[in-house]
Amino acid sequence: MGRAVNHPAMDDLKHSQRRAGWLKTLHHWHWISSAVCLLGMLLFSVTGITLNHAADIAARPQVEQRTAQLPAELLTTLERNQATAPLPAALQPWLRDTLAVNAAGREAEWSADEVYLPLPRPGGDAWLRIDRASGAVEYERTDRGWVSYLNDLHKGRNTGTAWRWFIDIFAAACLMFSLTGLLILKYHAGNRPATWPVVGLGVVIPALLVLLFIH
Repeated sequence: MGRAVNHPAMDDLKHSQRRAGWLKTLHHWHWISSAVCLLGMLLFSVTGITLNHAADIAARPQVEQRTAQLPAELLTTLERNQATAPLPAALQPWLRDTLAVNAAGREAEWSADEVYLPLPRPGGDAWLRIDRASGAVEYERTDRGWVSYLNDLHKGRNTGTAWRWFIDIFAAACLMFSLTGLLILKYHAGNRPATWPVVGLGVVIPALLVLLFIH
């Protein structure tokens, strides 16, 4: 009965095929994650610069103020004693039609004299105040411009649940992009001696900056 003979050439061929298969898979996921991340990376890169130089970028806030008078039949809906609660459902359509304010799902602050509704938004701010005795309504909206808006998107500030989910998914795609890139570098490092020294610089330089200049 013949014994199996190991052929080094066959082993090398199998190893090369496995390596080629892994590289193909890594390249496949690397380009998918890069395509998903592309526009997001551009946004976060640009806003990283604008955030780092926020003090040097002049902003000219535009403030818009509006006033209105609450109808008597709606004024009675404010007769409640709560510290925080949404505005009454009957009041919300009037606010949308009169002041273009969407108060749905937002908590208002109730006091004896007034109802105050904060309306934070990316790139600006807004608030609504209703006098509980007279029904006088004040609304103010501040717009700090597109740079401030994009900076707040970068920080996830006052952006809502959908954008927070986008940031999480984008971060996961960036993680995949980075890890597959690292593994691709590992496969090519044998033919490119500068690979790991350059990767090491990407770690050492930020570490030195933190240790030497951030206290």
